[in-house]
Amino acid sequence: MSSLSVLVVVHNEEKQLKDCLRTISFADEIVVILDKCNDKSKEIASKFTKNIYSGKWDIEGERRNFGLKKCSKEWIFEIDADERVPILLRKEIIKTIKINKKDWFHIKLNNFVGKKIVSHGWGAYIGKSAYAGLFRNGKKEWGSQRVHPKIILKGEKGIALKNHLDHYYCQNIEDLFFKLNTYSSLRALDLKDNNVNETLPKNISRLFSRFWKSYFLRKGYKEKNYGVIIAVIAALYPLVSYLKFKNYKA
Repeated sequence: MSSLSVLVVVHNEEKQLKDCLRTISFADEIVVILDKCNDKSKEIASKFTKNIYSGKWDIEGERRNFGLKKCSKEWIFEIDADERVPILLRKEIIKTIKINKKDWFHIKLNNFVGKKIVSHGWGAYIGKSAYAGLFRNGKKEWGSQRVHPKIILKGEKGIALKNHLDHYYCQNIEDLFFKLNTYSSLRALDLKDNNVNETLPKNISRLFSRFWKSYFLRKGYKEKNYGVIIAVIAALYPLVSYLKFKNYKA
């Protein structure tokens, strides 16, 4: 019978973690990675699992790869503390790993801003509409970037799961801009470390291409004001990251 590890990577998530862990109790193994935690995350996690590992990582991909290596079961399901597994998705995951011969699957998300589901406009720079979250052990590896690490997937891709994961991404609009500031700072450090050849004109042009992609191609316009804000943040992310990068070099 197929077995499942659920991996949760955490940084000071005492407000979210308990609700997340409650929804993954169906797993054969829960692995929690505590990254620079100084709140009650460890105390909360210990009520659900003994597989708790603490450490300090500056690179997102490195801490996630560390967590993957701690998972011992045939299948791995990755989830963040601000995400919840509804009953229908839980049943679909259990069924999928029992009968499917493919190696990895995309999971779609219901992205919440506060209590509202915002379905359109999300992408690589701001939020995510789906991710490769269910896979056989050894079939996924994270890159070495601080933010939005590249992902290497091995084997055959299965059909995306039908049921959605609930993702409580932001409490309000202010949180969206907070994430822009945080992620752009990390991206700037990645640019600095990798000596990426970026130019101001290139990033100014991205203002328009990224807005177009988010608002029109990803149908952000259907979300009205939220769609405009998401598209603006998506557009600003490369430019703000670049300007911070140039400031680090100065």
